[in-house]
Amino acid sequence: MENGDEEDLKKLEELCENIKNASVCGLGQTAPNPVISTMKYFIDEYKEHVIDKKCRNGECRALADIQIDPEKCKGCGMCKRNCPVEAINGEIKQPHIIDKEKCIKCGTCISVCPFKAIS
Repeated sequence: MENGDEEDLKKLEELCENIKNASVCGLGQTAPNPVISTMKYFIDEYKEHVIDKKCRNGECRALADIQIDPEKCKGCGMCKRNCPVEAINGEIKQPHIIDKEKCIKCGTCISVCPFKAIS
C-alpha cells in the first residue's frame, strides 16, 4: 500500500461487499471475510499504512525507513560491500550513510552489520 490512499480503503470495503453479495456459492461468499475481519479489528494499522505510510511492525519493506546509527557504526564497510545496489557510502572507520534514492530496502545491510547499527 505504498501508493494507496484513503479512498482505496473505501474501495476495498466495497469490493469485499460486492464479492460477498454477488457470489452464488458459499466459498465465494466467505472469500472476503479475512479482509473484512482485519479491516474491522485492525483499521488503525490499515490507516497507518495508507495515510501515514508507516508499518508499526516493520514488516512492510516498501514502507521501511532504513537508517544507519552513526553512534553504532564503526565504518567496517560490511554493509557497503554487501549492498546489491551500491546505496551505501562511507569511508573505512567512519560512519556510513544510506542513499535513500538508490536503496531498494532489501534488508541485506541490516542482516550483515556486525554492530547492529542499521535498523
